[in-house]
Amino acid sequence: MKILRIALSAMAGLALLLGFAIVPAHSQDAPKRRPRVAVMDFDYATVQTVSASVFGTNIDIGKGIVDMLVTDLVKDGSYSVIERKALDKIMAEQNFSNSSRADATSAARIGKLLGVDAIIVGSITEFGGETKKTGLGGIGGNWHGVGLGNVGHSNSKANVAITARIINVDTAEIMGVADGKGQSSRSSTNLLGGGGNWNGFGAGSADFSNSGFQQTIIGEATRNAVDQLSTGLVADVPKIGVRTITVEGLVADVEGNQIILNVGAKAGVKVGDQFNVERVTKEIKDPTTHEVIRRLATTVGVVKATDVDDASAVCTAVSGSGFKTGDKVKTVTQ
Repeated sequence: MKILRIALSAMAGLALLLGFAIVPAHSQDAPKRRPRVAVMDFDYATVQTVSASVFGTNIDIGKGIVDMLVTDLVKDGSYSVIERKALDKIMAEQNFSNSSRADATSAARIGKLLGVDAIIVGSITEFGGETKKTGLGGIGGNWHGVGLGNVGHSNSKANVAITARIINVDTAEIMGVADGKGQSSRSSTNLLGGGGNWNGFGAGSADFSNSGFQQTIIGEATRNAVDQLSTGLVADVPKIGVRTITVEGLVADVEGNQIILNVGAKAGVKVGDQFNVERVTKEIKDPTTHEVIRRLATTVGVVKATDVDDASAVCTAVSGSGFKTGDKVKTVTQ
C-alpha cells in the first residue's frame, strides 16, 4: 500500500509539472440531455356534455388541463417541454383536427415535425360530481349537471380522472402510460363553489391555472388529478430514448444577415438548432477511377435556425461571415 501511495503521489506531481490534471474517466462524459416532449391538448369528448353542464357552456377542458400539466412538468425539470406556440403552429400547418387529439399516429407525425423525442396525448374520462342525495343515502357516479356547476339540492364531491400516453414519434408506439384521479376534499351544491365567484371562462376556453378555479370544488379535484398524472409521467422518463438526428444540407441563399438552408422540419431541423458551415476548397480524385475520394474544406462559421418550415430554414450567424450559396452545413441535433 505504501508503494502504491508513493506511485500515485509521483503521478500527481508529474501531472502538475506537465500542466494537466488527472480526471476520472466518467467525469469526461457529456451529460445526457433531458427528453424533449410536446403535450397535445387532451381529448374530452366523453365528458363534454357533463363539463358543459358544469360551466354552462362548452369549455375546452382538455386545453385547460394540459396547461396545468405542462406547468407541473416544467417545474419538475425531468422533461424539456416544447412551447405551445411552436406546437400550435405545426398543428395549423398540418390542418390538425381536434378529433385527432388522442390518435397516436397523427400525434407522432406532429412530434416528428417538431423534432421532439416523444409526444404526450391524453383523454379526460371523468369530470363531474359524485352526488349524495340528502335523505336517500345513494351514490350516483353518473352525475348530470343542471348548469353553472349546480347540483340541485345535493351535496357533491367533484371527481376528475385523466389518462395519458407517451408516444414514440418514429414508430407511434406507446412507451408509457400514466393515470391521474382526483377528488375534492369538500362537498358542495355547486362544483364551481369555493372559488370566490370564479368566472375565468368564456369563448370556449378557461384559465385553469387561475387560483380562483383551483379553489373551486371541481378545480381542487382537477389539481389533484393533474398532480398524480404528472408524477406518473415523470416516473416514465427512463423509458424515453433520446433521439440523435444528423442533419446535412447546403446554403441555398444569403440575403443580408439571413442564411437560408435547403433543409427544414422534414429533415429534423427545429428553431434553435446550430449548424457548422464549411466550404469545400479542394476535391481529391482517385487517379485511376477519377472518382472523388476526399474533399478538403475550411470552416466558415456557425449559424442558428430562427425560422423553420418543412423544406427550409432561415438562420442567422453565430460566428463567422462571408457565407455563400453552396456552402455545406451539418449538425447533430439532440
